[in-house]
Amino acid sequence: MRRNGKGAGAMILVAIGSNLPGAGLDTPRAVCLAALEALEREPDIRVIARSRLFESAPVPLSDQPWYANGAVLVETALPPASLLARLHEIEARFGRVRQVRNEARVLDLDLLAYEDALNDRPEAPPLLPHPRLRERAFVLRPLLDIARGWRHPGDAREISALLAALPPGQALNPIR
Repeated sequence: MRRNGKGAGAMILVAIGSNLPGAGLDTPRAVCLAALEALEREPDIRVIARSRLFESAPVPLSDQPWYANGAVLVETALPPASLLARLHEIEARFGRVRQVRNEARVLDLDLLAYEDALNDRPEAPPLLPHPRLRERAFVLRPLLDIARGWRHPGDAREISALLAALPPGQALNPIR
Protein backbone atom coordinates (compact mmCIF):
# COMPACT_ATOMS: atom_id res chain seq x y z
CA MET A 1 0.00 0.00 0.00
CA ARG A 2 1.35 3.41 -0.84
CA ARG A 3 0.40 6.98 -0.14
CA ASN A 4 0.10 9.24 -3.12
CA GLY A 5 1.41 12.41 -1.48
CA LYS A 6 -1.14 14.55 -3.34
CA GLY A 7 -3.01 15.67 -0.22
CA ALA A 8 -6.19 13.73 -0.92
CA GLY A 9 -7.24 14.22 2.71
CA ALA A 10 -7.45 12.07 5.80
CA MET A 11 -10.85 10.55 5.13
CA ILE A 12 -12.02 7.01 5.64
CA LEU A 13 -15.16 6.45 3.60
CA VAL A 14 -17.54 3.50 3.81
CA ALA A 15 -20.52 2.72 1.56
CA ILE A 16 -23.68 1.11 2.92
CA GLY A 17 -26.18 -0.70 0.73
CA SER A 18 -29.04 -3.18 0.91
CA ASN A 19 -31.70 -4.47 -1.44
CA LEU A 20 -33.22 -7.23 0.70
CA PRO A 21 -34.95 -7.20 4.04
CA GLY A 22 -33.24 -9.21 6.74
CA ALA A 23 -32.05 -9.44 10.34
CA GLY A 24 -35.65 -8.92 11.46
CA LEU A 25 -35.94 -5.72 9.39
CA ASP A 26 -38.62 -5.38 6.73
CA THR A 27 -37.01 -3.01 4.19
CA PRO A 28 -33.56 -2.27 2.75
CA ARG A 29 -33.88 1.24 4.21
CA ALA A 30 -34.39 -0.24 7.68
CA VAL A 31 -31.38 -2.53 7.16
CA CYS A 32 -29.18 0.45 6.21
CA LEU A 33 -30.32 2.47 9.22
CA ALA A 34 -29.65 -0.49 11.54
CA ALA A 35 -26.22 -0.96 9.94
CA LEU A 36 -25.44 2.69 10.63
CA GLU A 37 -26.36 2.14 14.26
CA ALA A 38 -24.20 -1.00 14.36
CA LEU A 39 -21.24 0.97 13.00
CA GLU A 40 -21.79 3.65 15.64
CA ARG A 41 -21.64 0.98 18.38
CA GLU A 42 -18.30 -0.43 17.20
CA PRO A 43 -15.68 0.43 19.84
CA ASP A 44 -12.84 1.07 17.37
CA ILE A 45 -14.85 3.04 14.80
CA ARG A 46 -16.21 6.56 15.20
CA VAL A 47 -18.81 7.76 12.70
CA ILE A 48 -18.11 11.40 11.87
CA ALA A 49 -20.80 12.01 9.23
CA ARG A 50 -23.67 10.13 7.58
CA SER A 51 -25.19 10.77 4.18
CA ARG A 52 -28.83 10.67 3.28
CA LEU A 53 -30.07 7.37 1.91
CA PHE A 54 -30.76 7.04 -1.79
CA GLU A 55 -32.74 4.48 -3.78
CA SER A 56 -30.94 3.12 -6.84
CA ALA A 57 -31.33 0.53 -9.54
CA PRO A 58 -29.04 -2.50 -9.31
CA VAL A 59 -25.71 -2.25 -11.16
CA PRO A 60 -25.42 -4.02 -13.50
CA LEU A 61 -29.09 -3.58 -14.33
CA SER A 62 -31.10 -6.70 -13.48
CA ASP A 63 -34.48 -7.77 -12.12
CA GLN A 64 -33.21 -7.53 -8.52
CA PRO A 65 -35.02 -5.20 -6.14
CA TRP A 66 -33.73 -1.62 -6.01
CA TYR A 67 -31.12 -0.73 -3.39
CA ALA A 68 -31.01 1.67 -0.49
CA ASN A 69 -27.53 3.25 -0.45
CA GLY A 70 -25.66 5.65 1.76
CA ALA A 71 -22.16 6.45 2.98
CA VAL A 72 -20.37 7.32 6.18
CA LEU A 73 -17.18 9.14 7.03
CA VAL A 74 -15.42 7.34 9.87
CA GLU A 75 -12.37 7.66 12.04
CA THR A 76 -10.46 4.60 13.25
CA ALA A 77 -7.01 3.43 14.23
CA LEU A 78 -7.70 0.08 12.56
CA PRO A 79 -5.54 -0.49 9.48
CA PRO A 80 -7.45 -0.92 6.18
CA ALA A 81 -7.46 -4.75 6.16
CA SER A 82 -8.69 -4.91 9.76
CA LEU A 83 -11.38 -2.31 9.08
CA LEU A 84 -12.57 -4.27 6.05
CA ALA A 85 -12.66 -7.46 8.14
CA ARG A 86 -14.76 -5.63 10.75
CA LEU A 87 -17.16 -4.43 8.03
CA HIS A 88 -17.51 -8.03 6.83
CA GLU A 89 -18.23 -9.15 10.42
CA ILE A 90 -21.06 -6.61 10.62
CA GLU A 91 -22.44 -7.83 7.28
CA ALA A 92 -22.41 -11.41 8.59
CA ARG A 93 -24.33 -10.36 11.73
CA PHE A 94 -27.04 -9.05 9.39
CA GLY A 95 -27.14 -12.37 7.51
CA ARG A 96 -24.92 -11.57 4.54
CA VAL A 97 -23.49 -14.63 2.83
CA ARG A 98 -21.13 -13.94 -0.07
CA GLN A 99 -21.78 -16.34 -2.94
CA VAL A 100 -22.03 -14.58 -6.30
CA ARG A 101 -20.72 -11.18 -7.36
CA ASN A 102 -23.44 -8.53 -7.80
CA GLU A 103 -26.07 -10.71 -6.13
CA ALA A 104 -28.95 -9.29 -4.11
CA ARG A 105 -27.87 -8.80 -0.51
CA VAL A 106 -29.14 -7.97 2.93
CA LEU A 107 -26.17 -5.70 3.61
CA ASP A 108 -23.12 -4.49 1.75
CA LEU A 109 -20.44 -2.46 3.54
CA ASP A 110 -17.63 -1.38 1.23
CA LEU A 111 -14.42 0.34 2.24
CA LEU A 112 -14.30 3.05 -0.42
CA ALA A 113 -11.23 5.03 0.60
CA TYR A 114 -8.77 5.01 3.47
CA GLU A 115 -7.10 8.38 3.75
CA ASP A 116 -5.04 8.81 0.57
CA ALA A 117 -4.00 5.14 0.29
CA LEU A 118 -3.56 3.66 -3.17
CA ASN A 119 -3.56 -0.11 -3.52
CA ASP A 120 -4.27 -1.86 -6.81
CA ARG A 121 -2.73 -5.20 -5.81
CA PRO A 122 -5.42 -7.92 -5.50
CA GLU A 123 -2.96 -10.15 -3.62
CA ALA A 124 -2.81 -7.56 -0.78
CA PRO A 125 -6.40 -6.48 -0.11
CA PRO A 126 -8.19 -4.24 0.29
CA LEU A 127 -8.03 -2.50 -3.06
CA LEU A 128 -8.04 1.25 -2.41
CA PRO A 129 -9.79 3.35 -3.33
CA HIS A 130 -12.59 0.95 -4.20
CA PRO A 131 -11.96 0.04 -7.87
CA ARG A 132 -15.51 0.79 -9.07
CA LEU A 133 -16.11 3.92 -6.97
CA ARG A 134 -15.73 6.24 -9.99
CA GLU A 135 -18.35 4.31 -12.01
CA ARG A 136 -21.30 4.42 -9.62
CA ALA A 137 -23.71 7.25 -8.90
CA PHE A 138 -25.08 5.30 -5.92
CA VAL A 139 -21.64 5.61 -4.30
CA LEU A 140 -20.63 9.08 -5.45
CA ARG A 141 -23.89 10.90 -4.69
CA PRO A 142 -23.97 9.89 -0.98
CA LEU A 143 -20.28 10.80 -0.74
CA LEU A 144 -21.12 14.29 -1.95
CA ASP A 145 -23.28 14.70 1.20
CA ILE A 146 -20.44 13.90 3.61
CA ALA A 147 -17.12 14.54 1.85
CA ARG A 148 -17.72 17.23 -0.78
CA GLY A 149 -14.05 18.22 -1.01
CA TRP A 150 -12.65 14.67 -1.15
CA ARG A 151 -10.40 14.01 -4.11
CA HIS A 152 -9.81 10.59 -5.59
CA PRO A 153 -6.19 9.82 -4.71
CA GLY A 154 -5.57 8.18 -8.09
CA ASP A 155 -6.49 11.11 -10.32
CA ALA A 156 -7.16 13.99 -7.88
CA ARG A 157 -10.70 14.66 -9.21
CA GLU A 158 -13.29 15.84 -6.69
CA ILE A 159 -16.55 13.96 -6.20
CA SER A 160 -18.53 16.53 -8.21
CA ALA A 161 -16.21 16.02 -11.20
CA LEU A 162 -16.48 12.24 -10.87
CA LEU A 163 -20.27 12.52 -10.82
CA ALA A 164 -20.27 14.80 -13.85
CA ALA A 165 -18.16 12.26 -15.76
CA LEU A 166 -20.67 9.43 -15.27
CA PRO A 167 -22.63 8.29 -18.30
CA PRO A 168 -26.37 8.98 -18.11
CA GLY A 169 -28.80 6.33 -16.99
CA GLN A 170 -28.00 5.58 -13.34
CA ALA A 171 -31.31 6.23 -11.63
CA LEU A 172 -30.93 7.57 -8.10
CA ASN A 173 -33.59 9.08 -5.82
CA PRO A 174 -33.32 10.38 -2.24
CA ILE A 175 -35.27 8.26 0.25
CA ARG A 176 -37.40 10.31 2.60
